[in-house]
Amino acid sequence: MDTLVMAVPTVEDGAAAWHIARDSRVLDVNSPYSYLLWFRDFARTSVMALQSGDRPVGFVTGFCRPEQPETLVVWQIAVDPGHCGRGTAGAMLDHLTARLTADGALRHLETTISADNAASRRLFRSFAQRHAAPLEKDLLFPAELFPGTHEAEFLYRIGPLL
Repeated sequence: MDTLVMAVPTVEDGAAAWHIARDSRVLDVNSPYSYLLWFRDFARTSVMALQSGDRPVGFVTGFCRPEQPETLVVWQIAVDPGHCGRGTAGAMLDHLTARLTADGALRHLETTISADNAASRRLFRSFAQRHAAPLEKDLLFPAELFPGTHEAEFLYRIGPLL
């Protein structure tokens, strides 16, 4: 049976992350350059899931808020379509937050989710339950702030994490 290995991403993982994001058909896909830059500058607050230790099958990109350095903002989380429904997303979040909590660098997790993204809502509610942490939900960016058509984004704030 294939095992998943959670790893700190490197710039060499950038192209794979871009492909996973594109193939998700759900995420706003950033430029390929942004994934390279992200894994250069924010690798510590991100994670790659590797099947059998070498094939990327998922990623989380995150950063610590400059004004609240103990708050991890999850920017994107994506899983290869062939690995959806296997708990990969939850395992990546658990791994990343455990790593940052062990370093003493994490108390809260934040992400934004649009109203139509039921899978992300379930993922983050489940995370909060597993970690026995409160979850708050508030409107962060109303739809009218976005150019073109984009749904409102709701802020999910989980914590404090112990």
